[in-house]
Amino acid sequence: MELEEQEMRKSRKISSSSSALINNLDDGCLMHIFSFLSPIPDRYNTALVCHRWCYLACHPRLWLRVDRSIKDFSEPGVFPSIEEAVSAARPGDTILIAAGGSHLASNIQIKKPLCLIGGGELPDETTLVCLRGSDSALEFLSTCKLSNLTVKAELGCCLLHRSGRLIIDECILQCESNPLDYLSCPIVSTAGSGVFPSNLKGDGDSVSVSHTRIEGGAKAVLTSGDLALQRVRVIYARTCLYFWFDVDCK
Repeated sequence: MELEEQEMRKSRKISSSSSALINNLDDGCLMHIFSFLSPIPDRYNTALVCHRWCYLACHPRLWLRVDRSIKDFSEPGVFPSIEEAVSAARPGDTILIAAGGSHLASNIQIKKPLCLIGGGELPDETTLVCLRGSDSALEFLSTCKLSNLTVKAELGCCLLHRSGRLIIDECILQCESNPLDYLSCPIVSTAGSGVFPSNLKGDGDSVSVSHTRIEGGAKAVLTSGDLALQRVRVIYARTCLYFWFDVDCK
């Protein structure tokens, strides 16, 4: 009798553990769990597990996608350009920019909290190109994060920070070589300079850069407001420099 009771207890434990397997959850529960994961690398890696997880992890409820290779843009959450994705995004959305080729980005204003992430394994697989004659590729007037992206500008700047907290992580910022290099800076911050009305200026304006390659231009960052370069660290690699620094209140 005791042996039979032990076997029954074991079978109950096994059945209860199997019913608790994460794959037994419905799609809505799984998607809610995935929403708590950081987009890169956790949610990105989640999409590699199986077809079902890939569908849920890439669902437009979790992030928007920019992919020029897709011909049918009737699929919700997929856009042919970064500008259209930014316009359609809601505050707090994540925009995944497809790897391969170059994406045009000229004077795109971002006035809501967003996260822009490159879809490749390395930042140089997803490139944003700012055309000559534009002030910047991206202009930030709200708290935002960039990750795993390459941003190129010939003249002007790659990123123009007006207000909010800007986080730049594992990116490449390139100002292409030009006789007018002194007019170019990868990052320009005018936060606190009074350029914009007070209703567009946010509290806690700052720029935080980590593990990012910065190439070309007169200097890595140019400030003209209340912020100043602080806490600079540089690692010299064989072919490039990696920067960590903050641009914060003086």
